[in-house]
Amino acid sequence: MKDPTVPDWSAKLARTGWWHTMELPGETIEGVRSLADMRHTLEHFPVPADLTGKRVLDIGAWDGWFTFEVERRGAEVTAVDCWDNPRFRYARQRLDSKAEYVVADVYELSPERLGRFDLVLFFGVLYHLKHPLLAVERVCALAEDAVFVESWVTGGKPGQRPSMEFYETGELGGQVDNWTGPNTACLLAFCRTAGFARVELRGVANGRAHVACYRRWEPPVASPVAAPELLKTAHNTDGGLNFSSRRDDYVSCWFRTDAERLSREDVRPEVAGYGSLPLRVGRKEAGVWQANFKLPPGLPPGWHEVRLRAGSSGYSNTIPIAVDLPAETDALEITGLADGASWTPGLLSGNVLSLWVAGLPDNADFRNVRVLAGGRELAVEYLSPAEGPGPRQINARFPEPLPPGDYDVAVSVGATQSPPMRCRVADFR
Repeated sequence: MKDPTVPDWSAKLARTGWWHTMELPGETIEGVRSLADMRHTLEHFPVPADLTGKRVLDIGAWDGWFTFEVERRGAEVTAVDCWDNPRFRYARQRLDSKAEYVVADVYELSPERLGRFDLVLFFGVLYHLKHPLLAVERVCALAEDAVFVESWVTGGKPGQRPSMEFYETGELGGQVDNWTGPNTACLLAFCRTAGFARVELRGVANGRAHVACYRRWEPPVASPVAAPELLKTAHNTDGGLNFSSRRDDYVSCWFRTDAERLSREDVRPEVAGYGSLPLRVGRKEAGVWQANFKLPPGLPPGWHEVRLRAGSSGYSNTIPIAVDLPAETDALEITGLADGASWTPGLLSGNVLSLWVAGLPDNADFRNVRVLAGGRELAVEYLSPAEGPGPRQINARFPEPLPPGDYDVAVSVGATQSPPMRCRVADFR
C-alpha cells in the first residue's frame, strides 16, 4: 500500500525526464526538484562558499546539480551514480565541467578505487538501498573529514525508538527503487554505528532529515584533568593485535583514569586520527575502564596508533595495532622449550608448554601463530610483546593430555614453519 502522505514523484519525473532543475547556458530545464529546494538542502550543512583545494565526492549525483554547484565553488569533484545518466553528461558538456564521472554501485566504492575526499555528499540515496548501514560504512571509509547525509525519513523526532520501514515495490512515492524508510532516530543510529566520531542532526524538513557526520573528534581544550593511561588494546573477539578493514572488527581498550563516571559519549577513542564512537564503556575495576569501538572504516594497510580521551582530558599515550598486514617471516626457530609450570627444560609434566621462538613477525598474535606437537594443534594462550629482534615467549595449552613419550614440536606463521624441537611428555595424569 502506498503512503498517502508521500507525493507520487514518478508522474512528474516521467513528464520532465529530469530530477534536478538545471540552469545551463541559455536554458533552464525544469526537474522534479526545484532550485530553491536543492539550495535549501545545501543550506542545512556547513558547506563553505570557497572549496578551492578540496576534493568532494557526490554519491548519487543523478543529473548533477550538487556536483556542479560544489565545482562552481572551486572543488575538485568526483560524481558517482549506479547508472550512466545521459542528462548528467549533457549538463557536464554544456557547463564545460571537469568533474570526473564514475558509474558504480555504492557497495563497490572504496578508497583504493577512488581515493579519499575532504567532503562526501550522500543526498537522496540511502532510502534507495537494501543494505543502508553497510552503505553508510562504505561511504564513511571514503571521507577524510565529513559526510553530509540527506534522506527521506518516516518520522522526524530523534528521540523516538529507531525503526525502519521496508518497501517491496512502489510503496514509497510510486518508485520501485525505493527500498527503505528509516525514521530520524534510525538514521542517526546508522551514522553512529557506521564508525563516525560525531553525528549531528542539522534539521528535518518536508520529510527529509539532514545529518552531518564527522570522522574526527572536536579538538581538545586546555584542561587540568589528567589524561588517561592506555593500558592495552586488542581485537575484541580474539584478543590479538591484527585487524581487517574487510570485516566488522571492533577494538577493545583498557585504560586507567581518575574519572568516577564515564558514558560512551565521554570517551573519545581514535585510530590514526579517525574517531569512532564507543559501542560500550564500562568499569572493570577501581580506576580501570574498558571501551569497545568499531575500527574506523577506510584505514590503509599498516601500523596505526590508538589513543583516547576521557571526559575533558587530553589524549592518552598510544599503542599500535596492525590493519590488513599479512603475518610473514622468512624463518622461524624454537630456541628453547620448557614445562609452563615447573620450567623444566625439554620436559612437559603439565598441560602448558612454554616456548621461545626467534623470527616471529611483529604482528604475530593469537590468530596467526600455530603451535603443533605430535601433529596436534595447541591453543596459544600467551605471546610476549615484540621487543627487539630476540626470541619471544609463547605459552600453549594441550587440549587433552598426551600419552607419555617424545614429541616433535613446531611453530608456524603463514607458510613458514620452524624446524621441530623434541619434547618429552611425562605421565602427568
